[in-house]
Amino acid sequence: MRPSQAKDHPAASPPRPIAAVPGASLPRGPVAGGGEGRDTACTAVSGPLPDGPAEVRRIDADVPGAVGRLLDQVLEERLRRARLADPLFAEEVAERVARFTLHGGKRRRAQLVWWATRACAGRDPASAAAALRIGGALELLQTCALVHDDVMDRAVLRRGRPTLHTDLTDRYADRVGRERARRFGQSVALLAGDLALAWADDLVAETPLASWTGVAVRRLWSDMRTEMVAGQYLDVQGQITGARSLSRVLRAARLKSALYSVERPLALGATVAGADDVTLRRLCDAGRRVGLAFQLRDDLDDVFGDPRETGKTCGGDIREGKPTYLVAVARARAEAAGDGTALALLDRWLGDDTLTEPALDEVREVLVATGARATVEAKVDQLAAQGLRHFDGAVLDPEGAGPLRALLLATAGGRPGGVRPGEARPGGAQPDEAQPGEARPGGDAAVRLRPVPDPYPSRARGGAGSGR
Repeated sequence: MRPSQAKDHPAASPPRPIAAVPGASLPRGPVAGGGEGRDTACTAVSGPLPDGPAEVRRIDADVPGAVGRLLDQVLEERLRRARLADPLFAEEVAERVARFTLHGGKRRRAQLVWWATRACAGRDPASAAAALRIGGALELLQTCALVHDDVMDRAVLRRGRPTLHTDLTDRYADRVGRERARRFGQSVALLAGDLALAWADDLVAETPLASWTGVAVRRLWSDMRTEMVAGQYLDVQGQITGARSLSRVLRAARLKSALYSVERPLALGATVAGADDVTLRRLCDAGRRVGLAFQLRDDLDDVFGDPRETGKTCGGDIREGKPTYLVAVARARAEAAGDGTALALLDRWLGDDTLTEPALDEVREVLVATGARATVEAKVDQLAAQGLRHFDGAVLDPEGAGPLRALLLATAGGRPGGVRPGEARPGGAQPDEAQPGEARPGGDAAVRLRPVPDPYPSRARGGAGSGR
């Protein structure tokens, strides 16, 4: 992903620095709540935006639909301008970006922005209007990320359909030959991702916000884009160098997914609403842990999931040799147990793009037999419980807090329920000072996530691996 230049509006005085660490203090206007000085800059803007508290509540019933309607209108205008630039470019690039953005996906990041704003600002229509637009921008940023990721991962399926570069390759293969068409498809996919990123930046820049709120939102947006690229770099650098230490893979997961998928959307929504520093920090602490749980669950689904549900080919991370936490745990456990057979099998198949389904089954067996799968499942449970504990410490509007809590639990891979405020927790919950993803003996384990049926029971093999 190649970030474009952010379009920051000039400020009367330079903003105080915002650290990249989660929960950093952000410059902002007055806190939401209807008091004097309430932000009112987000007024009439184009798109299907709420014009009163009643309309805000109606959007609650279908947030993805509201974001989709906003994107319909925004992208219609972008396509009109693309056609003026060049009809062929509009047909083969801009229209593909629009289709990809409008069709498929759960719009989870946009929902997090919306419900964080609702939880912090209640039914304020100005904040809600801004939240919809920021949510739409996140959907376009996600288009950029996925299109570029698919090129780097050489993926052929996304959301159950051919990836953008594969679609373009197939379109031109008969005309210029398969290899030239493949290079063309990859090149155009990079341009398509860049276009989606430019449109996302435009949508953020054009969102009316009060002066300091706008500064804070644009700074968060800029940091998030940089973090995404840094995480992706660590991912691909780990693939080529074989760097798979537990701390390294957790850092990459946090940068490329946890921040971008959960923590930053929560921070953007809360900042749009003018949340105070304490509320913002608690939401960020919750989002950091839930976001990491989300990535670890995604790593599990890549190996053990059903392609009909994930929309992706199973085993992609193994074929690409991605340094996931799941694989790092398996290696660490195999090394500790002196299980040379398991290590040899991982070395044989990690990064081999000829990996067959029987070979993938062998890798699955190692991940189960070493206890890596069970360890990661437990980590997801723990992170979800920790995240909800931080969330429950925030003072929020109940109309938005309930749906936001449920969305966070679902994002972590959970089912309704979990730890409620005031409930006892095993081991005595303590303030979380460990690094994201670090286990704490006796820590929170009260949130039980959906069980994943194990179709790959361990079968006896050679070696002295633990957990057999």
